[in-house]
Amino acid sequence: MKEQNVYTVSQVNHAIKLMLEEHEGFRNLFVQGEISNYKAHSSGHKYFTLKDKDGVLSAVMFRSDASRLRFRPENGMKVIARGRISVYPKYGQYQMYVADMMPDGIGALTIAFEQLKQRLYAEGLFDPEHKKPLPRLPQRIAIVTSPTGAAVRDMLRILKRRYPAAQVQLYPVLVQGADAAAQIASAIEAVNRRGEADVIITGRGGGSLEDLWAFNEEIVARAIYASEIPVISAVGHEPDVTISDFVADARASTPSNAAEICVPDSLAIREFLRNADSVLQGNIQEILTNRRLQLEALDKRRKLRTPIGYIQDKRFELEHVTGQMTAAMQQILAADRQRFVEQAAYLDAYSPLKVLARGYSVVTKEGQVVSSSAKLRKEDEILVRFAKGGAVCRVEQVKRKC
Repeated sequence: MKEQNVYTVSQVNHAIKLMLEEHEGFRNLFVQGEISNYKAHSSGHKYFTLKDKDGVLSAVMFRSDASRLRFRPENGMKVIARGRISVYPKYGQYQMYVADMMPDGIGALTIAFEQLKQRLYAEGLFDPEHKKPLPRLPQRIAIVTSPTGAAVRDMLRILKRRYPAAQVQLYPVLVQGADAAAQIASAIEAVNRRGEADVIITGRGGGSLEDLWAFNEEIVARAIYASEIPVISAVGHEPDVTISDFVADARASTPSNAAEICVPDSLAIREFLRNADSVLQGNIQEILTNRRLQLEALDKRRKLRTPIGYIQDKRFELEHVTGQMTAAMQQILAADRQRFVEQAAYLDAYSPLKVLARGYSVVTKEGQVVSSSAKLRKEDEILVRFAKGGAVCRVEQVKRKC
């Protein structure tokens, strides 16, 4: 038996690693698959598996490469990964070292847009109750945009034409590129910190999704949300929609439209004031005319022209009314006196004293009138009342019939 070379496990793993890395086809490989077992390590590295219906492939994406991703990988997402195949010698496991990755069938920017939109919506950054009203007559306007684009020229022209009384302060920033989002957010924070504006306009002219991407960055969205000064988002053209549009207090379809909704039209204000002045003058004239007529009517009244004569007239009226009241009272008293005399005569006619005066008497027992001998008993004391005086008697005999 021939003597064979004996290798350690590490030597075998390193040899396979070298073979794979030297293979031209494994240095820049594109692999299509579905993400599973996705784990984002605290170090920034991403670990996951690419799979299809027949197999799986372990993969890792280091922090430096993962930081350039425009979207957040998720389990179940179909992607196309670009990278190299190699072996991790310690475990003897081959895997893909991913340098770049894109969604399969939909752009990475589109996915990143939807993911950030859903997350910020869930946090409440788009809620209507957080939106501040725009000032009706802003005196200071801050524009956060590129100083060289056509958008800023259009906004300055429209603002000057519509409302020249406003002071406009330009905060020049990049609106495209890697540093654009940070500059936009920093400028919005600076305007708030200095308190130099009543309203902020931020935006840029039209472009591709990549060109407008700075206004889809989370840092810009949070700067707009945190602004104590109302913010108008004016990005691109009418069909373009960015994250800043959802967060801002007002969304303009274009930068020119932002200038139009930011300030009123001074010509319209002048026309309104002219109409208001005309109406006010008419109202004042009508009030003065009515007051003049009232004054003339008062001037014709005797109590104002001859106060002494007016007082004498009222004295005569008072004396007349007093005489009428006195006569009425005398009539009432006479009628009451007559009724009193009639009632007294009536009572006198039916008075028991009248009956006694004709020779009759009244017998009472214990304060009760005795109307029948049946109410008497022998030895009862009774009081006999006459027209004049009375007598106390004792019953000796009771006769039921006389």
